[in-house]
Amino acid sequence: METTGIQSELSLNTDQVRKLLVGFLRDEIRNTGTQRAVIGLSGGVDSALSAFLSAEALGKENVLGVLMPYKTSNPRSQQDAELVVKALGIQSRLVDITPMVDAFVSTIGDVERIRLGNVMARQRMIVLYDYSVREQALVVGTGNKTETLLGYTTLFGDNACAINPLGDLYKTQVWDLARAIGVPREIVEKQPSADLWEGQTDEGELGFSYREVDRLLYYMIDERRTPDELTGMGFSRSFINAVSIIIRKTQFKRRPPLIAKVSHRTVNLDFRYARDWGI
Repeated sequence: METTGIQSELSLNTDQVRKLLVGFLRDEIRNTGTQRAVIGLSGGVDSALSAFLSAEALGKENVLGVLMPYKTSNPRSQQDAELVVKALGIQSRLVDITPMVDAFVSTIGDVERIRLGNVMARQRMIVLYDYSVREQALVVGTGNKTETLLGYTTLFGDNACAINPLGDLYKTQVWDLARAIGVPREIVEKQPSADLWEGQTDEGELGFSYREVDRLLYYMIDERRTPDELTGMGFSRSFINAVSIIIRKTQFKRRPPLIAKVSHRTVNLDFRYARDWGI
């Protein structure tokens, strides 16, 4: 059994998880009547890992990677995305979203960085879903469990997808599985960034490292430890409180839109069976 990771509580049996996720992608995508996937390749480790898993599940000929730089994007992001395309031998498309984003922004005047970043994320998803129709493919997600729990994602932007193989893996675990599956080392080891503006990093915006928050989230969410138990394990009360507040405030990003109940069976309230309907 292969286990990796610096904290034993976050260690993975990478062989087993790889097999599980490849089977998940193959079965669930084919259950919809297609066998093709489209993935937005950012040059980061998450999208790279999703691409590697999808290519293994469906075959490289059935995976399309879409590179979508903006004019302020770091050139290395595109280079690393192209490295994934080359390593896997998958099909790819390059779509410069600059004219699309700027056309919208020009109608509303100056926008702060967070609004511009949201526009970019949602424009990329417009492109991906258009390609999904053209290619008769499903959009495969790239968001990990850490980002989801912290709400570090754009609604109907980078969190939009038809199927997500990484959503139950913490960032630390994504790194470990990416190493085991053969994602290029330079992608795995580079500093995580959404590449929304020059010098932007995930951990700089969050205010803490992925490794420290992953360990807290594991005990807080997976093991349901109380704040007193967490402080007894060495976590500071201020860190616990800060992360707890973030989780509570971003709960709306983790649930479908609320529907007012007026009937006996309401979608996502009384009618939410996790099943396939004979497709």
